Amino acid sequence: MDNVSRELVVPDGTNPLCRLTLEQLRRRTSMKWRTYPQDVLPLWVAEMDVPLAEPVAEAITQAVALGDTGYPAGTAYAEALAAFARKRWNWDGIAVERTAIVPDVMLGIVEMLKLVSAAGDPVIVNSPVYPPFYQFVGNLGRPVVEAPLGPDLRIDFAVLEDAFRRAAQAADRPVYLLCSPHNPTGTVHTAAEMTQVARLAREHGVRVVVDEIHAPIVAAGVSFVPFLSLPGAEKGLSLMSASKAWNLAGIKAALAVAGPEAAADLARIPEEVSHGPSHLGIIAHTAALRDGGDWLDALLRGLDDNRRLLASLLAEHLPAVGHTPAQGTFLAWLDCRELGLGPDPAKAFLERGRVALNSGSTFGTGGEGFVRLNLAASPDVLTEAVGRMASTVA
Repeated sequence: MDNVSRELVVPDGTNPLCRLTLEQLRRRTSMKWRTYPQDVLPLWVAEMDVPLAEPVAEAITQAVALGDTGYPAGTAYAEALAAFARKRWNWDGIAVERTAIVPDVMLGIVEMLKLVSAAGDPVIVNSPVYPPFYQFVGNLGRPVVEAPLGPDLRIDFAVLEDAFRRAAQAADRPVYLLCSPHNPTGTVHTAAEMTQVARLAREHGVRVVVDEIHAPIVAAGVSFVPFLSLPGAEKGLSLMSASKAWNLAGIKAALAVAGPEAAADLARIPEEVSHGPSHLGIIAHTAALRDGGDWLDALLRGLDDNRRLLASLLAEHLPAVGHTPAQGTFLAWLDCRELGLGPDPAKAFLERGRVALNSGSTFGTGGEGFVRLNLAASPDVLTEAVGRMASTVA
């Protein structure tokens, strides 16, 4: 069924999504390209079909040439993130002394939850949401409390406040695990929305931990606002990384960032946690944040083009699919409930169309009948994928 020629993707120096052919991509050994047979187009796990940004590749190559593969040290990563935040988000609030390196964002979230809660304390999430939130929080012995998003895929504040109230009545140290930008919907929370989150959290005694891994990836005309930049968020804890924006999931490193009133909490993080990040990962992430801005801008333009292309393809070939183009991330959240494919349409798309997508049901309440599509691929691959999906219901 693979109608995508190995030469179909034309190398394009201006768009990282158009620089690799399918033949090149299928030589990769990562999860995206090894989980399914080669006749399947993989548009599922959050890996992008891009080469490494040149400054990142150069930094890694130089480190290897020097044998610089020891233990991580120093504050270069935090300094690069602080400079990136000043330039991109007009935020001067990342103080290096209120940061800590952690192995990756999810393990960083686990460490933050250990600092501000105890076993049995509830953790509130906005479903549908990134599946590891359920897995990691549950394995840590914290019950997950869902506060589902509204029909517009934004925070429903009446539902959230009710969840805060119930959580605060049930335990002494409840936590709100906020995903910003939101995965899988791609919603970018506004300053007003997150200010309201901060107000409600203080009112009900709920600590806020924020996953901001997709922060650099927003559509044209959309602004990302760091949670810790807002009044009332001083007790918050954020996890940030260059992982998603520069496709560095296999070179792990992330940063925990504390608001001014959470500095003492972050200071209690065990020293051994800092041994978890890869030294090469820190080198790569630092280079991305410091020198990878032009590459990122080219990627963002390519993703904007793909969002428009996907909307057009769905309107033409799968008009029954509900879809709101994402404001952030490189993901698309597709409502397939009108297609007659049952509660898990991803299964039909895989078996009949040979396209791998994420099953919506794994994202919790509100996910059944949906799929998550990774649009960080070439326009040709995206076009072929939607065509295959359409053939599934023809």
